[in-house]
Amino acid sequence: MKKHILAFCCTLLIVAGGYSQDKLNKSKSELNKGKDLNTVAAQQKTTSTSSSSSSSRDGGIGSIFVELIAKAVAYTAGIAVIGHYGIEDHLHFEQTEYPYYLPEHGNYFNAEVHDDGNINNFRFDLKDKFLYNNGNLFGNHLEAKLRPFQYLYVKADYYQLFEFQENTSDNLSLFYFNLGYDRIRLRRFNLGWTIGASYIANDVNKLGFSFGANAEYFCKQNVSFLAGAKWSFINDKPVHAYEIEGRYHRKNYFISVGFEHLDIASPNYNFATVGGGIYL
Repeated sequence: MKKHILAFCCTLLIVAGGYSQDKLNKSKSELNKGKDLNTVAAQQKTTSTSSSSSSSRDGGIGSIFVELIAKAVAYTAGIAVIGHYGIEDHLHFEQTEYPYYLPEHGNYFNAEVHDDGNINNFRFDLKDKFLYNNGNLFGNHLEAKLRPFQYLYVKADYYQLFEFQENTSDNLSLFYFNLGYDRIRLRRFNLGWTIGASYIANDVNKLGFSFGANAEYFCKQNVSFLAGAKWSFINDKPVHAYEIEGRYHRKNYFISVGFEHLDIASPNYNFATVGGGIYL
């Protein structure tokens, strides 16, 4: 087991490592560029022409059919995104005090089977990770998740990146603020989505819409594996974040090792990560 963990860590360092040169400055410079005016004008013209053409079409049976299809699609999408509380029992599962508070349980438990899974059904998850690419490029990722009950949670991510070159240095602060919902809440597995906003500070100071997905699987021996993604665009440039990590849980805290990939405009960043967290 120790050999497998060591090999995994070495692989992360090899993948993450690489020579970087003024990447943070390039990301900020590209994010600060506005949309091309000709592109905007073309989009407006297309929208205007499309609207004019649509308004000239006759209504009647066709519009009723389209409306029925739209309602059916909306209902199906609602079931896929939110779920059906009348037939999906796992949606009523409550959140645990912390993972493995009950043996072989992750974030959720069936209150009809266990009446001692959580004292007050409130939880605050805090996680911090060191991000390493090479001696010139590294950073930190702080994540806070407020869970007032099992249905929704509020999540904030703060990335602080540093880059050092000869006689110069640069840094970048990236934030995500999201509302989260776990669509699947099983004893040892949860899968959900997030929606909210991204923000880049420093010399950019711009906001963007963000959405994401995440999942976590809990093994029997206090070990879990997490994967997550956050997608966003600022000034039509990608601001995406991806992560995978393994966690070893001990009472109400854990240690983690993993990998993160960031796309900030055209530059991309790979990091090996090590950190930990606590459930309060």
